[in-house]
Amino acid sequence: MLISIAFFFCALIGRLFYIQVIDGAWLQAKAAEQWYRDLPLKAARGIIYDNSGIILAENQDVYSIYVRPNAVKDASKVASVLSEKLNLSYEKLYTRITTERVSEITVKKAVDKATGESIRMMNLDGVYFTVDLKRSYPESALLSQVLGFTNIDNVGQNGIEGYYDKYLTGTDGFSYTATDIKGKELENNVTKYVPGIPGCNIKLSINADLQSFAESAVMDAMAEWQSKSASMIVMDCTTGGIVAAAITPSFDLNNIPRDDINMLNALSKNTLIVDVYEPGSTFKTFTAATALEHGIGEDRTYYCPGYHIVDGQRIKCWKYIGHGSQDLGDGFKNSCNCVFMDLALSLGTERLYDGLENFGFGQKTNVDFYGESRGILMNEKSVKTVDLARIGFGQAIAVTPLQMVTAFSAVVNGGVLYEPYFVESIDSSDGKNIYTHQKTEVRRVISEETSAKMRNYLGLVVSDGSGKKAQIEGFPVGGKTGTAQKYASGGIAQGKYVSSFIGAAPINDPKYVVLMIVDEPGGYVYYGSMTATPYAGAVFGKIANYLGISAKKEEATIEMPELTDVPLAQAIAILNEKGLYYELAGEGTEVISTVPVAGTMLPSGDAVLLRLS
Repeated sequence: MLISIAFFFCALIGRLFYIQVIDGAWLQAKAAEQWYRDLPLKAARGIIYDNSGIILAENQDVYSIYVRPNAVKDASKVASVLSEKLNLSYEKLYTRITTERVSEITVKKAVDKATGESIRMMNLDGVYFTVDLKRSYPESALLSQVLGFTNIDNVGQNGIEGYYDKYLTGTDGFSYTATDIKGKELENNVTKYVPGIPGCNIKLSINADLQSFAESAVMDAMAEWQSKSASMIVMDCTTGGIVAAAITPSFDLNNIPRDDINMLNALSKNTLIVDVYEPGSTFKTFTAATALEHGIGEDRTYYCPGYHIVDGQRIKCWKYIGHGSQDLGDGFKNSCNCVFMDLALSLGTERLYDGLENFGFGQKTNVDFYGESRGILMNEKSVKTVDLARIGFGQAIAVTPLQMVTAFSAVVNGGVLYEPYFVESIDSSDGKNIYTHQKTEVRRVISEETSAKMRNYLGLVVSDGSGKKAQIEGFPVGGKTGTAQKYASGGIAQGKYVSSFIGAAPINDPKYVVLMIVDEPGGYVYYGSMTATPYAGAVFGKIANYLGISAKKEEATIEMPELTDVPLAQAIAILNEKGLYYELAGEGTEVISTVPVAGTMLPSGDAVLLRLS
């Protein structure tokens, strides 16, 4: 009996030990669930800053409103007040309060502060509040496709908000109140609070001032040319940091069109990273750089009759009457397709492809953003001679704008390809640094000597060629224009073009690279030299002023001559004499109209359009 009694007490002590020590915390938590009713306290989401400390995304106080049916004394009054203040159905709310057998009902979330305060002041029995946080964007539509947005629960959905959600999201707190078995709050109860931990703060490489310059440029371009869209990306070519990324049409981040998911998806897509386009003549930059790196092209004379025959196919130059004899500098300045076909064919498929792949085409840049495209680069084994010739001047290849600006940066910065990025640093809410970006050198693409030569050629394009409209006095720009046809249903989409300009400044010691794209400009004025280049030039001018450099656009000093009904050869002679650059629309022999019209004052070397009969 003693042994049995001893065994019984040992078992009892063991069970008590198991309950109170091993299972103690779990059982206390279960008991607390019965004793207390808790409400969440949302932790503040991290703040997003630009690189100068300007707030781009912050938090705004809002209320979440709950009802505990067991604590409601006048269901009719509660339902009446809440339905009126919150624009809800009285009948549905009254039914929920009086019939649902739950301890707590969520009435509405994200109620604005003023409305929430007005309800709180009425002291309705059974109505409870928590202060939540709603994402707010002080700059409204600025950087819509870059910043992204959150859902009603403050979870990042896309853009920076989505990609860095785990850093921006804090740890929620809660408040808890002692209740009886029916869920009624006990008398003389004191509500206790456990505060949340705010999320981390993020500083971007984006500069809000430069972003505003880019936003103005794309909106002006779209308005003037009635284009499908317009976009611009600005990169610090010495680091790979993206300092501006503007796309229009856009939307207000504080008024997101959530009721139209198709429109929201279209407007929120970052086309600079996700979409591809055929670059056209801007791509000649990389053909030339690759050729120069292999010692090809400088000491040759090229002849352009207006076309090349390759594999039995007639491939036109944009100037159908031809450029005649020229060296590489003239070919670059004239944007002659024939010169770059010659360079591509002289390089051969293997060497050209090695160069393009070194520049990062056909592969992701590894930017810190969702949905990046690889672009489209034909399988090297499938490339025919005619394909090689077309790739040389920017056809038969598709790139992302980000790939383009990243590769161009390597051309002008001394030959080094850097990995692009949006986020410079991440800090905890108490100021401790968690991450700081270190510029990442992917590889050397070309030599410093080749880069210097390319800067010289690119400078000539702006000072004496098709990029004249980007020229800024006191802040030398170098770059390349581009005009590419679009494709649809396996063929050329008639009358649809992508016009672009890519350039760097100051070209003698580059810091910023700007890519301007106008998608489907309306009418017959579609050349990049006219529809995209002026806006890039305007941004370069604003950047110069922002940096404290005295810079301005060249003043208009030349009057546009009357060339209507003038033979093409004579019109070209007149424009050459006046020092004006020209583009041709049509393949006739007589001018039927010009852009701009006769009498317009133009700066020296400006680009004009001749429409031919």
